[in-house]
Amino acid sequence: MTTDDVDYVIETVNALCQKHAKASNARAAIPLAAPDITEKSREMVMDVLRSNSLSFGPKLEEFEKTGAAYAGRKYGVAVNSGTSALHLIIRTLGIADGDQVITSPFSFIASANCMLFERAEPLFVDINPDDLNFSPALIEAALKKDSKKRIKAIMAVDIFAHPVDWEALYDLAEKYNVRLIEDSSEALGSLYRSPDDRTVKRWKKSVKTGCFGDASVFAFYPNKQITTGEGGLIVTDSRHIYDMCRSLRNQGRAGESEDWFGHCRLGYNYRISDINCALGLSQLNRIEEILKRRRSIAAYYHERLKPLPFLTPPYSAPNVELSWFVYVVRLAKDFKRKDRDAIMKRLREKGVACTNYFAPIHLQPFYRTMFGFKPGDFPVTEDIAGRTLALPFFNAINTEQMDYVVDSLISVVKKG
Repeated sequence: MTTDDVDYVIETVNALCQKHAKASNARAAIPLAAPDITEKSREMVMDVLRSNSLSFGPKLEEFEKTGAAYAGRKYGVAVNSGTSALHLIIRTLGIADGDQVITSPFSFIASANCMLFERAEPLFVDINPDDLNFSPALIEAALKKDSKKRIKAIMAVDIFAHPVDWEALYDLAEKYNVRLIEDSSEALGSLYRSPDDRTVKRWKKSVKTGCFGDASVFAFYPNKQITTGEGGLIVTDSRHIYDMCRSLRNQGRAGESEDWFGHCRLGYNYRISDINCALGLSQLNRIEEILKRRRSIAAYYHERLKPLPFLTPPYSAPNVELSWFVYVVRLAKDFKRKDRDAIMKRLREKGVACTNYFAPIHLQPFYRTMFGFKPGDFPVTEDIAGRTLALPFFNAINTEQMDYVVDSLISVVKKG
């Protein structure tokens, strides 16, 4: 491919992106999310396109090392999605047919689906009504009932970038001898320290999400703190997990420096290109700037929304600092799902993109059919899910747009 060919491809892609953006703006004047792409990002991507190293090149290794170091880990393995990353951890830990993994029903569905890929079963426990993470007390209750020792791991989801109670989870993992997996797909850059009420503290100072458990996962869809377009990153301190995940992502090859056609196990094509990694690296290099902006946006929303009696802004525990994946408010208890849906419809008519976050996993049609779940199984999750409302949240949003979002929400709710 010549330089002229590359430039033609870039121009064509840019034209398509602009066309898509115009179409999106016609539907919603203020989008729900948007990536923060700088000229430096474009330059780094074009540098890869002009090179001969589009896959398994230097940007892959640089992105992996930079991401692992940022999380305070020894090793990083980049793959094509957060879902793939979660699957590889489940597979590498030997979680298989008949095993169970405790996790939250209030999450993106991938955190449960990854177990099904290996014929294991998600064991849901309900969430806390404040931070929306699963309840350590309910986790221990499930572990106590596990007389057949089917539970092999806890999959902890840092929901909406809010870290779980890691101090409590480490206690449980050690007490019941189960593995601990961190799904930090939504929480790159969030900070955690041990709660003040703990006598023994593992983390007296703040540490970043991604440093917990046997392995952790970040995801880089365009609405995340940083994006690779599509992509995920496994970070771990275990050489075994690192080696296995590197092999499994690449068709089960013995090693990337060994015989290219030597396959020692069943693997997958979960590879990610250097194009994606260059984009991610360009953003990871300015992560503190990005997080500062997101925290500023969240603070402004909070200032405007806190006085309103008909909703609750996102909760943040005293021992955490969020990196802000999305901005999700909860409507008051007297609002039903149909009321929330009507509010969303009217906001969209005003040019404000919005949505619910998340639908309970156990009530998805597939899960109801497969496991027999029904309404009422996890009441806190179901109650919260019926009242959540995600507002536009992205780095380029300005004060005027945020004021319009809040004023539109107030107007819509007042009209009933």
